[in-house]
Amino acid sequence: MEMTLLSRPILFLATTDPAQARAFYEDVLGLTFVADEPWALVFDVAGTQLRIQKVDELPEVPYTVLGWTVEDIRQAMTELTERGVAFVQYEFLPQDEHGVWETPSGVRIAWFTDPDGNTLSLTEE
Repeated sequence: MEMTLLSRPILFLATTDPAQARAFYEDVLGLTFVADEPWALVFDVAGTQLRIQKVDELPEVPYTVLGWTVEDIRQAMTELTERGVAFVQYEFLPQDEHGVWETPSGVRIAWFTDPDGNTLSLTEE
């Protein structure tokens, strides 16, 4: 069996406020907290490591940086809304009243942001 050079990804985000980021990712999104290291917060995301780097400044990034596939986007949105998440409405996309955009192939996507303004998404295929 041939070994794959790049086998397990590590996800990276950044925060200027580690305490607020930890509360959001652990308490609101329900991710498993692993460690608070000098340079990053570490979470487990379905067996993949997420490192939220501690930075002094965070540039504004105009695209999605992290997303999750969900079985029922409406249910996931309802649960996250109850936890304080607000979903984003974009003027340039034909989203429904809840913020869901349906792609031409039928995939449904909704976006929200974390406390640092990182754009996150939910996708129902």
